[in-house]
Amino acid sequence: MFNYGDVGAEMKEYFARGEKRAKHLNNRGPVVFDKDGKLDNKIVRDYEKNGFYIFKNIYKKQELKEIEKGFFSIMDRLPQDRNSKLDKNGRVALGSDCESNTLYWSKPLADPFGGTKLAGGRHPVKMIEPKTEGIKKDIVYLISGSLQFSDSHLRAYAHPDLLAIAEQINGEDFVPYSDALFIKEPGKGASVAWHQDGITHWDNKIWDPFCHGFNFMAQLYGSTAANGVWIVPGTHKLGKLNIKKLVTENGSERLEEAVPLICGPGDVAITNRQVLHGSFANTSNDWRVTLNFGFHKKSSVLNVKGGGALLSGNSEIYDENRIEIRSQVIPYAINIRKKRFPDEKPFLYKPFIQGKNKEIKVLNLKDYNLLDLSI
Repeated sequence: MFNYGDVGAEMKEYFARGEKRAKHLNNRGPVVFDKDGKLDNKIVRDYEKNGFYIFKNIYKKQELKEIEKGFFSIMDRLPQDRNSKLDKNGRVALGSDCESNTLYWSKPLADPFGGTKLAGGRHPVKMIEPKTEGIKKDIVYLISGSLQFSDSHLRAYAHPDLLAIAEQINGEDFVPYSDALFIKEPGKGASVAWHQDGITHWDNKIWDPFCHGFNFMAQLYGSTAANGVWIVPGTHKLGKLNIKKLVTENGSERLEEAVPLICGPGDVAITNRQVLHGSFANTSNDWRVTLNFGFHKKSSVLNVKGGGALLSGNSEIYDENRIEIRSQVIPYAINIRKKRFPDEKPFLYKPFIQGKNKEIKVLNLKDYNLLDLSI
């Protein structure tokens, strides 16, 4: 059993029940490809059934140290407060010169989106907000477009196993969505109310359980029932849910069918963006630092009007040129990773090994998330 921190007995019992449910799913293990390079059938079946799967030990110890160093650098460069343009050392703070809305702030242990009309109102019910004792300073809990702030995180994005999985799930012409860094500080980390990602295709004739793409959630320190994302398995197949009704019928926001993502350092969860998910305020003594990378099927994005969601705010129609420009981050990250790991076989991103675009050696990532393919 994990350390849950200062929560009530009912919450501790709920966490413990969730751990047991998660264990019984048995949808975790190392990434496995068959002799033809295809993702193992059991992994595919488990992902399609539950809407998520946990890949064990994707990142090894040395790379985790480098990712951690990148994280420390990011934290050291944050603004002194939400109104400041300078960090604690008087330097220009991270994100302060970005046009995009990069840093998301919250009161400690709060739920900034739950029960509000923010993010299109997709968080209709507020999570419980534990009391804080003497903690008044606002915290950064989410950093959008995080690849522009750390080369180690950019290299992590281009891990060949992850990109191969993306190709298997979304096809050879898969495209990126958005990238973010979620930070759950011990005793401070904000909650994220129950929601389903995706805006555009719920009533579209092309709708299927996978048309809004997926996220990779790469864990620096691991995740627990107390600080991790919770998922209601199988809900990606049910269409748009009435979340408020579900919570009301359940009697609280502690949904009894939900399971937590129990991960170790270096594990990566793949989560369907349509699955019902959320997280509770982090009352535990454990950090959760999650590198979040989103990917789409190209067919879900091409000639589609953008959803103008939380991270991008855009709503233009995504044509071939727009998709190609945003997709440049993939071959660029592959090239950056190749320099650090020259003995590793790099992933071959098919759209950029044909025709004129064979390799991206130079790319300005500043504000690249303004081009996120939000659906």
